[in-house]
Amino acid sequence: MLRIVAGILPIYDAIAPLIAETPHASLALHVIAASAGIFLLAGLWTPLAGAFLTIAQLGIALSGSDHLRSSILLAATGAAIALLGPGAWSIDAVLFGRKRLDI
Repeated sequence: MLRIVAGILPIYDAIAPLIAETPHASLALHVIAASAGIFLLAGLWTPLAGAFLTIAQLGIALSGSDHLRSSILLAATGAAIALLGPGAWSIDAVLFGRKRLDI
């Protein structure tokens, strides 16, 4: 569920201004965040995609975004996904196996 939310919102944030034809100062950061969102939805390279999402959203927040709260929330979600890992239902789990640490 966390991957779905963190994947759909950056894709929407990148596509919505293109439809409304309002230029973005940070279009490159939105494209990076949307690409990371696609990888998160697929469950491929999850820790790397979460890190890219975090960096892109922090860049968007620092560039003077109108949606500061959502950028910070998506950055925190990306960091959480990067640290938690891909989960059982992901391409990463199929390709590399699910890692489990017993404490």
